[in-house]
Amino acid sequence: MPILPREQSEASPAEPHKARRTAESFGLDAQRYDQARPGYPEALVARIVAGSPGPDVLDVGCGTGIAARQFQAAGCTVLGVEPDARMADFARARGLQVEVAAFETWQSAGRTFDAVIAAQSWHWVDPATGALKAARVLRPGGRLAIFGHVYEPPAEVAEPFAAAYRRAAPDSPLNSQPARRPLDLYQAAYAKVADQIRETEQFNDPEQWRFDWEQSYTRDQWLDLLPTTGGLTQLRPDQLAEILDAVGEAIDSLGGRFTMNYTTLAATAVRADAA
Repeated sequence: MPILPREQSEASPAEPHKARRTAESFGLDAQRYDQARPGYPEALVARIVAGSPGPDVLDVGCGTGIAARQFQAAGCTVLGVEPDARMADFARARGLQVEVAAFETWQSAGRTFDAVIAAQSWHWVDPATGALKAARVLRPGGRLAIFGHVYEPPAEVAEPFAAAYRRAAPDSPLNSQPARRPLDLYQAAYAKVADQIRETEQFNDPEQWRFDWEQSYTRDQWLDLLPTTGGLTQLRPDQLAEILDAVGEAIDSLGGRFTMNYTTLAATAVRADAA
């Protein structure tokens, strides 16, 4: 697909953190976002928890709290930082403590954490300052874990989506992307994140993790998720309707449902002990 969750649109692909208009568009329908977006592999959550020195977690760009609630269920105490007040309000209503701020300008007030996580949100953080700030708020031995999903629907769904998107939004820079992109492009992006962590010289050598899984979607479930993705959150209702109609027809031709092959990638590192 030519979009990913919380993907950039109006900024250079090399500087997605500057695409503030897109970054702050997901709260338009926080309830749909929370209901439609998938959670994260329990094995990923368990590995982060097991590899952290304690239960205190800072969730950067927590959104509606999808990942945060999974870490709470695993016994962690989670503080969310979220720039969109609408998303933050939704997360608070479901039991999460959230402070409204961009991570770069958020004030820790001397607080430190055993883990800093970023689920589908790190590309909105300035890479020049994000990892350094994470290091400052992590206790020695604390873990930074940046992770997200790669999901490309089958060609029978992706191709009609891409064609409809080109018709409905011909001026979008996303139209320069292929309908489906190979996994190695995403792996390269996470390798770059690992390099940025390494360059801070505040962490032990970063690791890259991979988790493969599947999820089945009905027509209605997929059409509920699509409007929560960055390439669609700012379209006019008529543009969105044209795209959803085309995708709906494509899924109908497959019998009304399809199976998504997900890969969840992570770049993670442990804060080095103080000298």
